[in-house]
Amino acid sequence: MSTSAMRPPLAGEVMSKLRQDVANGRWAVGQRIPAEPELIAELGVSRGTLREAIKALAHSGIFEVRRGDGTYVRATSEICGTAQRVYREHSDHDVLQVRFALDTQAARLAARASDQEVIKRLRDFLDQRSDAWQRQDFSAWSQADWAFHLEVARASGVPLLHELYESFGDVFHGTKMSQRLAEGFDGCLREGHEALVEAIEAADDEAAARTVIANLDYCMGWMP
Repeated sequence: MSTSAMRPPLAGEVMSKLRQDVANGRWAVGQRIPAEPELIAELGVSRGTLREAIKALAHSGIFEVRRGDGTYVRATSEICGTAQRVYREHSDHDVLQVRFALDTQAARLAARASDQEVIKRLRDFLDQRSDAWQRQDFSAWSQADWAFHLEVARASGVPLLHELYESFGDVFHGTKMSQRLAEGFDGCLREGHEALVEAIEAADDEAAARTVIANLDYCMGWMP
C-alpha cells in the first residue's frame, strides 16, 4: 500500500464528508452533530483537522458552533446557509419581494408539469394545514404550510430554484411569520393554496401565477 493511500483525511475531505452527511439527512437542521471524540474516531482524523473542517462549514453557514454546548446543523447546504445570513440583513418586505419572483415561477413550472402525484401531496399538506389551524396549533400549521410551498418549488423541476426557495424556511416562514398569530389573519386562505392546486391540476400556468401573487399580496398586507 502506498504512503499516500495511508495518509489521514485532509480538512477538505472531512468537510466534504460532513457536508454530504448533512445533505443526506444524517442530521436534521437544528440537530446537534456528534461530539468531537466520536467524529474523530469515525473519520480517523486529528482534533485539529476536524475543528478546521467544522470551522469552515460554520463560516459557510451549514454549522453553528455554540460554545460549551456543541455544533448544530444550521442549513442543508452552503447556498441555504449563505442565503439565510443575507436575508437576516434585509427587511421582511424585501425578503417577501424575492419570494414573489420565486413563488410565481415555481407555480408556473409546476402547472406546466401538472403531476398527479404532486397534486395529491399538495392536497395532503393542505388538509394538515387546515386541521392544525382549526386546532390553533400554529407550529403544526406553519410546518404544513411550508411543506406545501416547498413541494410546489420542488415540482418546478428546477433543483436550484427549489434549493433557493428552501433557504427561506427558517428566515421567512419560521421566524418572520408573526402575522399568523394576529387576530383576523386567515391561515387557510384559498389563494395561493387550494386555488393554486386547482390551477396546477388544470395545467394553467398563468392562473397558478395569479393566485400565488394574490396570496403574497395578502401576506404583504399583514407586514408590520
